[in-house]
Amino acid sequence: MENLDRLAIHTMTTKPWDLPTACAKYAAAGVPGVGVWRQWLEGRPLAESKSILDDHGLKAVSTVRGGFFPYLNEAGRRDSHEDNIRALDEAAAIGAPQVVLVCGAKPDLCLSDNRKQITEGVAGLIDHASSVGVKLAIEPLHPMYADCRSAINTIGQCNEMIDQLGEEWVGIAADVYHIWWDPQLEREIKRAGRRLIGFHICDWVTPTNDFLNDRGLMGEGCIDIHGIRQLVEATGFDGPIEVEIFSDRHWAFDQDQYLEKIINAYRKHV
Repeated sequence: MENLDRLAIHTMTTKPWDLPTACAKYAAAGVPGVGVWRQWLEGRPLAESKSILDDHGLKAVSTVRGGFFPYLNEAGRRDSHEDNIRALDEAAAIGAPQVVLVCGAKPDLCLSDNRKQITEGVAGLIDHASSVGVKLAIEPLHPMYADCRSAINTIGQCNEMIDQLGEEWVGIAADVYHIWWDPQLEREIKRAGRRLIGFHICDWVTPTNDFLNDRGLMGEGCIDIHGIRQLVEATGFDGPIEVEIFSDRHWAFDQDQYLEKIINAYRKHV
């Protein structure tokens, strides 16, 4: 049976719980890692959030999210850059080693311009990432989001970007929900190698009622999670396995029982 040593759960997965509640519940269940969404840091000093994690013996494995780089004017470019600087500082303050980047897209721009601005935006953060010791984890999103959520849609595109930017402070967060369909997946994961610094899991249910908030618990859908995990681990990746599920259906369920289901599904299907 899979032990829980590498399991991490994103605070968005148990959306009804605030940070103190989530930390208490995760720790009691033996979950050692937390992916902290930035909304869960609001309303209290960062040092207090760090203490909440520490008091429960939990490790912040990532913060989510930075990114949204494309812009239509200089004010937009500046606002994006400043928010990403804040994201890096927040991650450093709570001890998270990486910020996950949802790169963004503007439907007013062509894809090539979106991708050019994304590359430039990530490049502009590398010095600050280095100074605070936090890596930038580019997360490719499923191409259904290419219009407004991310113009970076494959591991291959991430590899192309990192070829330009260097891999010391820029890596890839591979989320099975977004990459499972890619016919080049095995090749590009092998090419990524040590660039893979994050691995997120959930499942794709059929039929899907909402392409944002109807993700499945592992084992509820069609993704070969175990097979993708094997590909990722063949690169040498041995980091946290992060459960990230957006689901109106699961958020409406008793969250204590849901947490039990998450752990059981992790042990059985991951």
